[in-house]
Amino acid sequence: MRYKIVVDSCCELPKELEGDERFERVPLSLQVDECHIMDDETFDQADFLQKVANSSTCPKSSCPSPEKFMEAYHCDAEHVYAITLASNLSGSYNSAVLGSNLYHETYGEKDIHVIDSESASCGETQIALRIMEMEEKGLPFEEIVKQIESYRDSMRTYFVLDNLETLRKNGRLTGLKAGLVSTLNIKPIMSADKGVIYQKSQGIGMKKALRRMADIILEEAREKDQENRRLMISHCNAPDRAELVREMVMAKAGFKECIILDTKGVSSMYANDGGVIVTA
Repeated sequence: MRYKIVVDSCCELPKELEGDERFERVPLSLQVDECHIMDDETFDQADFLQKVANSSTCPKSSCPSPEKFMEAYHCDAEHVYAITLASNLSGSYNSAVLGSNLYHETYGEKDIHVIDSESASCGETQIALRIMEMEEKGLPFEEIVKQIESYRDSMRTYFVLDNLETLRKNGRLTGLKAGLVSTLNIKPIMSADKGVIYQKSQGIGMKKALRRMADIILEEAREKDQENRRLMISHCNAPDRAELVREMVMAKAGFKECIILDTKGVSSMYANDGGVIVTA
């Protein structure tokens, strides 16, 4: 096998790639009260959201151990890429790097490159699919590493959530004016810079916020090579909202395709029921 792409479980893969030997998801774990949940193929989104709704405490996540990443790297692939949650949001990146060091100490040399997505959810998916495309074209490992870092830097992440409490309570919204979150039905449109979340704009009510987010995506996509890029949308139990965003953006943009994904465990925890995440 020429290559393998290792992702942490915040990455949602399209259904046709689930079980593909070129990909491996290393799961984070989730905790709601005394219930521990692995973010793997057994994750049940509806059950998880119900547990969160019934709990008076904030759910938490734990990143995989370095050993788990090392095990994923131990394969017959010549080139291995690991893609993780933004290092400003999780310890997953550090675990993946330590896992690479452990691999080299234990098994010797191999081409392993760990990528800080500086994003989450479908942001990781964007990077994974771009690596797959370059590997399938036969590009050299060093060239793929160079190009994927540049692509990551050009990518933008946007999201609108019904509920920002999990992000706030886990210390991920230090720059947000707290009063805006809960008053007048104002929905902040959020983005990220190097994995640091900040407020981009806002709308009164979810539909207006989604429309404003679509406008921002279109404005910022003008300078991009759209015909060679994807619009990617992850949603937490909100397919209608995801479809609305797809229609609003794709009607005016020239992206080669739009992929809509349902969130897995970590993304569901932070997005909460009804959240929509977009990368372009």
